Amino acid sequence: MRVIPVDIVSQNIKEMCIEANHTLSPDMIDALGCAKAKEESPLGRQVLGSLEENLQIAKDDMIPICQDTGMAVVFVEAGQEVYFEGGSLEDAIHEGVRQGYVEGFLRKSVVKDPLVRENTKDNTPAVIHYKIVPGQRVRITVAPKGFGSENMSRVFMLKPADGEEGVKQAILSAVKDAGPNACPPMVVGVGVGGTFEKCALMAKEALTRTIGSESRVPWAKAMEQELLERINGTGIGPGGLGGTVTALAVNINTYPTHIAGLPVAVNICCHVNRHVTREI
Repeated sequence: MRVIPVDIVSQNIKEMCIEANHTLSPDMIDALGCAKAKEESPLGRQVLGSLEENLQIAKDDMIPICQDTGMAVVFVEAGQEVYFEGGSLEDAIHEGVRQGYVEGFLRKSVVKDPLVRENTKDNTPAVIHYKIVPGQRVRITVAPKGFGSENMSRVFMLKPADGEEGVKQAILSAVKDAGPNACPPMVVGVGVGGTFEKCALMAKEALTRTIGSESRVPWAKAMEQELLERINGTGIGPGGLGGTVTALAVNINTYPTHIAGLPVAVNICCHVNRHVTREI
């Protein structure tokens, strides 16, 4: 049995919140560079150049990449042979988010009640997803999610008869409806299968996949490639100002589902697609 004090979790979460809001992951930096090289529109290239300049300023001056520093989404993979001591793991995660946003001078964007709208003043609570895995490994991903793109996300409860073409049309309609509001070039996370809530969770988790990775499911891999091309053919372009690069990636995660259903979720993320992963 491996024992981990919960204050170590808090410390890592704190650092990850600050890191994710100031620097992009290497795969996202590479993807933006490739997008600039591929973009055919002069205005689109100018927008992408401005985004790269913004990233460098944020890194050099330690200021947030975007003013919307997001609601903290935390994925925890905890080995079943791990014991967390010193308090509640969930409380420790919220404490790490609190420290990261307060001490990192990040914008606090969370309200206590969805209708009363009183700010919590420390960006807690986080949204936490747990997965119990074999062994003694603890792997944590912090993905601050801004709501410009989050608000553009959709869930479709399709009929099985809608099939592959129905899935494609659902994804394309979500992207077209989002247009410039999702701050393109975007990353499109998709969940197909499961239930109403499972497909949405898969779509969210798909955003944390490395850019350039491919689904292991043959039809999903082919759909990722086809939809990336079709989305980039919409003409939405960088910043929604027109161009040939609207999306940097389409990532599709799948799960078994019921004979009577075909759930599809589309979770869109803007060009920063912030996420940091650590093993502790």
